[in-house]
Amino acid sequence: MSMQPERNDDDLKALSAALHERFDPVVDEAVPERLSRAARPPLRRYALAAGWVAVGLAVGILAGWQIHGARIPAVAQQDPGAIARRAAIAHATYSPEVRHPVEVGADQEAHLVAWLSKRLGASIRAPHLDDVGYTLIGGRLLPPSDGNGRPVAQFMYQCKQGTRVTLYVRTDVRGNEETAFRYSSEGKVRVFYWIDRSHGYAISSADVGKDTLQSVATAVYKQLNP
Repeated sequence: MSMQPERNDDDLKALSAALHERFDPVVDEAVPERLSRAARPPLRRYALAAGWVAVGLAVGILAGWQIHGARIPAVAQQDPGAIARRAAIAHATYSPEVRHPVEVGADQEAHLVAWLSKRLGASIRAPHLDDVGYTLIGGRLLPPSDGNGRPVAQFMYQCKQGTRVTLYVRTDVRGNEETAFRYSSEGKVRVFYWIDRSHGYAISSADVGKDTLQSVATAVYKQLNP
């Protein structure tokens, strides 16, 4: 059996020195530029991709807020004065009617109030205004004033002289602070209106003066806010 020659420490040191002498210059050589480019991370490509991701994120956030805004009912951003305008239009439309001023008469008051409460999605009341000279004739359901809210209720009252006032009730007023009485004159129709939490109210008439209408509005307010 053959035996490999033994190497002492001096031989190993000599071999190591020879290898360093032979290959160290190669190790210390600079990396060729073409290889350096190939090994370098494609920063520009990464930066471009990151830029598109950021743009996409921004567009997504913007679209999300637009959708969020679209889902918010318009009434949430509505001027409370819009209630007065809508109430005046409804009053001018129905109060002159002789044969069909209301959908449901006062003889079915309990049914009227229950029906309107159900359609408006909240409990509402028909105030009794006999103390200020007006008697309930009845009421009706009105379409949503802004196209995407809840329906609206209108109660109609009449005095012995034949003058009429109407109470306009909304139950979807959001995003507005409560307000005290406000007065508005919409053409020939005078309106007192206010907001109480999510409810908006307006008393309208083209037949009576401001002071008389204010006394009616005060009576309504006291009954709805005992």
